[in-house]
Amino acid sequence: MLHAGTGKNASDILLALDAMELLLSKHTRCFIIASSDGDFTHLATRLREHGAKVIGIGEAKAPSAFRASCSEFVEIGTARPVRLVPKPAAIATALDLQIRAMIATHSKNGSGMRIAELAPKLHAQHGIRISTYPERSWRAYLVARPSLYDLDPRGPDAKVRFRPEGFSKAA
Repeated sequence: MLHAGTGKNASDILLALDAMELLLSKHTRCFIIASSDGDFTHLATRLREHGAKVIGIGEAKAPSAFRASCSEFVEIGTARPVRLVPKPAAIATALDLQIRAMIATHSKNGSGMRIAELAPKLHAQHGIRISTYPERSWRAYLVARPSLYDLDPRGPDAKVRFRPEGFSKAA
C-alpha cells in the first residue's frame, strides 16, 4: 500500500492514476466516481474519451461540468429511485437513425448538439414533430433511450450525444 501523501488532492491523484491504469492495461470499461468534487471532471472526460462508461454519484452541489462529463449522473439525497438493473437496450428505429445523423452533422469533436436545436432541424429536414410521439418532448424521448443517447443536465445549452455502441446493431 502506498502512502498518498499529505496534500489535499493526494488521494484524488492516486485514484485517477489507478483508474487510468485499469482502463489502459486491464481494459475496464465501466467506472463509478462517487464524489461531488469537480476535480474529477477531467478524469471522467478522459475515461469517456477512451470509450469507458462513467457513472457519477454525488450530491446536488456537484458542479454541472462534472455531471456533464459523466455518461450518467445519479444525484443522492433526492427522491428519484436508483435503477440497479439496467433497462434492456433500445433498438434503434428509423427516427433514431435520423437523430443520429443530425447529431453527427451538428457535433464538433464529439461534443454533441444542443437539444434545443434538435426539434427545429429535424422538423425542417424531415417534417418530424415530437408532439406526435408518446414522449411528447425531445428530452423525454432521448432519456427513455439511455443505450442510444447521452444527455447533459437540463439547461439552455444542454447537449445530446449518440452512443455509437447503441447503434452498432442498426448499422
